[in-house]
Amino acid sequence: MSEFLEPDEIRQLTAYTPAAKQDAWLTEHGIPHRLDRRRVIVSREHVRAWLEGRPLHATTTPNWSVINA
Repeated sequence: MSEFLEPDEIRQLTAYTPAAKQDAWLTEHGIPHRLDRRRVIVSREHVRAWLEGRPLHATTTPNWSVINA
């Protein structure tokens, strides 16, 4: 099983086929993802965390709080 959802799985999750609508739905629900042209990339782990109600953190910077000084 791939780390990323297949296009059909993203359609089932969002109930939309167009990538722009899928992107909007995922953004509205706080699920981290990437839009690569007309392709939406979503991690299975992010969807699992969302379904379980775990906090989702999509960051592009290091988490300095985990480093002990």
